[in-house]
Amino acid sequence: MARKGLTAERVTRAAADLADEVGFENITLTALARGFGVKDASLYSHVRNLQELRVGIALLAAVEMADRIGAAVAGRAGRDALTAFARAYRDFALEHPGRYAATQARIDPALLACSDGYRRNVDYTYAILRAYGLEEPDLTDAGRLLRSTFHGFAVLEANGGFGHVRPPGESFERAVRALHAALERWPD
Repeated sequence: MARKGLTAERVTRAAADLADEVGFENITLTALARGFGVKDASLYSHVRNLQELRVGIALLAAVEMADRIGAAVAGRAGRDALTAFARAYRDFALEHPGRYAATQARIDPALLACSDGYRRNVDYTYAILRAYGLEEPDLTDAGRLLRSTFHGFAVLEANGGFGHVRPPGESFERAVRALHAALERWPD
């Protein structure tokens, strides 16, 4: 095993790359082992099973997504922060479809509570929304609106769901402007 240089981190990163190529739901330990040129059994000293590997991909992807969003929103507020967040979210989802799908998988809440990536993504969302003067329960409601809009748009776009000649990016920018207007006039 040492001659292959496998570590749990290297195995997880390779699995994330594989997820981007073949889809998160299509990952197998056999395909991953084949990529390393080892037998399936060689991976079990680094990962217990496919479920643990999938959770590892999700946690890694959440950190990568949070890093991208954090860099995009740094020093911004209001509409500029919302736009930067939205673009970073969409770009991550489109550039890393397997990783993105992993971030949408159901994960044990205890693991989520310990996840730096998931926590930072929520923190960035709430920071943007607080700039609009929102407090609970409006923070949760508005956060769900943003997530469902960004997620739905990115998934539809990735799956070719926008067949109209108008480029999806132009529609996305208008959607973000509409969200900004809605947040400025958030209902009581």
